Amino acid sequence: TGITAYLRLETNGRGGKVVTVIDQLPRQEKFLDGLSRMLKQKCGAGGTYTVREGHGIVEIQGDNRERIKELLEKEGIRVKGF
Repeated sequence: TGITAYLRLETNGRGGKVVTVIDQLPRQEKFLDGLSRMLKQKCGAGGTYTVREGHGIVEIQGDNRERIKELLEKEGIRVKGF
């Protein structure tokens, strides 16, 4: 698909909770909604998506980097960061 996503962990401003952030995604609402639903279901965790600074961001609760990397690569999305 030619999409490259950047994966990172964040804890800032979240009351010490860890969140896996998938950044630099296309800003299409439908794509982000579908992707966040799929990731939340497969990781068994809560999450959300937003569009900021011209690109899409999906956030999934907890440290799910390994699982998310696997799932994104299955969807044909390249993963950087980590």
